[in-house]
Amino acid sequence: MRGLLDSLLEIRFADAVDILLVTSLVYAGIIWIRRTQAGLVAGGIVILGGLYIAAQSIGLQLTAWLLQGFFAIFLIIIVVIFQEELRQLFERLALFSLRRNRRQKAPAGINDILVEAMSDLARDRIGALVVLQGEQPLRRHVRGGIELGAKLSVPLLKSLFDPHSPGHDGAMIVENGRIALFAAHLPLSTDFQQLAGVGTRHSAALGLAELTDALCLVVSEERGRISVAKDGTLTTLRDANELARVLAAELAARQPERSFRRTLRTLLFENWFARLASLAVVLGLWILFVPGSRPAEQVMKMPVEIINLPAGAVVESIEPREVQATLAGPQRAFALLTSRDLAVVVDASRARPGQRTFAIAEENLRHPPSMSVQNLQPRRVKVTLVEAPTVPVPAPTLATGGASGGR
Repeated sequence: MRGLLDSLLEIRFADAVDILLVTSLVYAGIIWIRRTQAGLVAGGIVILGGLYIAAQSIGLQLTAWLLQGFFAIFLIIIVVIFQEELRQLFERLALFSLRRNRRQKAPAGINDILVEAMSDLARDRIGALVVLQGEQPLRRHVRGGIELGAKLSVPLLKSLFDPHSPGHDGAMIVENGRIALFAAHLPLSTDFQQLAGVGTRHSAALGLAELTDALCLVVSEERGRISVAKDGTLTTLRDANELARVLAAELAARQPERSFRRTLRTLLFENWFARLASLAVVLGLWILFVPGSRPAEQVMKMPVEIINLPAGAVVESIEPREVQATLAGPQRAFALLTSRDLAVVVDASRARPGQRTFAIAEENLRHPPSMSVQNLQPRRVKVTLVEAPTVPVPAPTLATGGASGGR
């Protein structure tokens, strides 16, 4: 506990900034895992990491070696598994700095047009799928489609989704209040829990909402209900008024000043548990690696060990029995140091009985590989070897006896 407090007292301004930045990255990773449903994969990686640490601690060399090989290609595995999610993440990071420049004011009346058209289609039980592009580009997720570039209107929207229209089964892409594409095909979601009881249009809407920040509006031709997909969530609306509120909230969120206030409110008041968990993890890593990685020196006493004694020889005396060594290395190496980690190993395989002097070099020292030897005193050790006393083996006692016989 004392060491923990000492480490926390060592936090400087640069360390505080470092901790906050890494905490933000860890928190973003937690949110990303939630949104991409990668919790099981992340849990498996954490279990493997814990197993590796345990194997290293208790000396399971083969297990540690195999897991070390796994973590050597860990980044490649992550890229292969989460290729699409990482691409989406980098897109959002790139767009974040351009957000103010990319924002455009939506044309007046677009919400009223969408509410009226979608309500009429729902009433007539005509299926429809309308995508309102957000800040992220959609074209790499869309297949096919016919370029239109027409102004959005209720008659045009209803005519494109008319059952007799060749493209009525596809999606309509709306960019900046204009119909950019219709009859487009979108990626399908595999979130079968949310897709229970709905059709392919809902799967396509949710699939695009999982990959981008677009708002997808769906009309079910079987139930005559309107649903919206946003940020990987599919929601069925009660009526046209709720659709109007959703569109108004989406339009407000895309305004720079309101978006900034919403972001600030989210940072200050939401997801406190995830934030505190991120901070705890980062603080633990900082205490383990930052103060622990700072250089330190300590004078240690290392016992002398004699190995490979000749046959029939024993050690009578060692002078001195301990050698004083100045070791340098990271602070955490000294914190984990045990008496079994330090020794001066002398090979006496070629020695003969009598007093022998052995020169000590760094290669004779057993110490953690993260440490180096700065000084060593003394550099010679005197070892006296004698022949092992022979223990006399008592002669076997022969039992004698006989029987007297007579003639």
